Amino acid sequence: MKILVIGSGAREHTLVWKLSKSPKVSEIYCAPGNAGIEKLATCVDIEADNIRELCSFAKENTIDLTVVGPEAPLVEGIVDLFNQNNLKIFGPNKKASQLEGSKIFAKDFMKKHDMPTAKYSVFNDEISALKALDDFQLPLVIKADGLAAGKGVVICEDRNTAVRTIQSMIKDKKFGSAGSNIVIEEYLEGIEISLLCFVNGKEVIPMESARDYKKVYDDDKGPNTGGMGCFSPNPILTDSLYKDINEKVLKRFISGLKADNIDFKGVIFIGLMITKRGPMVLEFNVRFGDPETEVVLPRLDSDLVDVLLKTIDGTLKPEDLKWSDKKSVCVILASGGYPVQYEKNKEIKGLDDVKDVIVFHGGTKLYDNKTLTNGGRVLAVTAIEDTIKEARGKVYQEIKNIYFEDMYLRKDIAKNI
Repeated sequence: MKILVIGSGAREHTLVWKLSKSPKVSEIYCAPGNAGIEKLATCVDIEADNIRELCSFAKENTIDLTVVGPEAPLVEGIVDLFNQNNLKIFGPNKKASQLEGSKIFAKDFMKKHDMPTAKYSVFNDEISALKALDDFQLPLVIKADGLAAGKGVVICEDRNTAVRTIQSMIKDKKFGSAGSNIVIEEYLEGIEISLLCFVNGKEVIPMESARDYKKVYDDDKGPNTGGMGCFSPNPILTDSLYKDINEKVLKRFISGLKADNIDFKGVIFIGLMITKRGPMVLEFNVRFGDPETEVVLPRLDSDLVDVLLKTIDGTLKPEDLKWSDKKSVCVILASGGYPVQYEKNKEIKGLDDVKDVIVFHGGTKLYDNKTLTNGGRVLAVTAIEDTIKEARGKVYQEIKNIYFEDMYLRKDIAKNI
């Protein structure tokens, strides 16, 4: 099989790495890819959101399966376009992708189908939004409605921050049209769980659980990022808690899709907060999470190609997913200043010196036989061991061998687990 993976981050590197292990795969392309992906696949100079050029490439190169990594092309309608051209592609269609493409669509979907989530209100003008602040206790959460590269969610500890956030999104267009509409919602306190699930059009089939670290600094301080580290499985997900999530979230999700005539085949990422009131849904993503993918897929013993094809065909069953008992920990190496301002083109050294871990490339590129930084989240280093503690020790030990100027990482990923 010839496979095309769309995207350029550590998630896509993980997908390429896992797909390359399948005996069914003869050739892998990645558009646009990165320096790490180049060692496993042929990188194609087409941006991930250029869906028409990607479609042309898939037709011209007789691609058997396309796997979409990031959310933007899904929201743009790449699956619909490929289906119209009789090209097999993994991911939800444009209608289903609104669950990530619009925070308002997602919150309304949860409310309509009685899924537990935070109280919220929707606004498209500054004055109404500012007046509504009195209806919420502090801290509160403000979200840009559209896609904002994982940075459109702001937790406001005080009223001044909330006022500035509303003004920056609606008035100053910080996120462009993505912030024209905003959601103000109550802040939920508890422990997060990242639950990635395959959806075959008829049922939700969960993968192994994980926990993501969104804040940029240790002890969950500072602004939100795309994710600074992760581990799997998440020990908080007990059998009784899973049963509760299955009843209140997963079953209502799939029945909601059917009721709203949404044909969903692909991956749903459900961000959950386990509160005193029980599990509450924070958000949906309609694709593999990042960095969750870097800890979950290495633990998958099944052939990923088979899993993806069965999901598309609507035949995937829970027993098709075989998981390793090993535990995994991933730590992100980021550019100094991320997620605000950071520099690129810093040479990365020591990649050949690490052992017994997997280094997934995120924001990297090759130039003059050197590997350079090319983004905020540069590398995702994953260790797989018998225990979380052993995996954590291994990943932090091996990271000492890697260096680039202004390299930053959290030191508390999977601490005290």
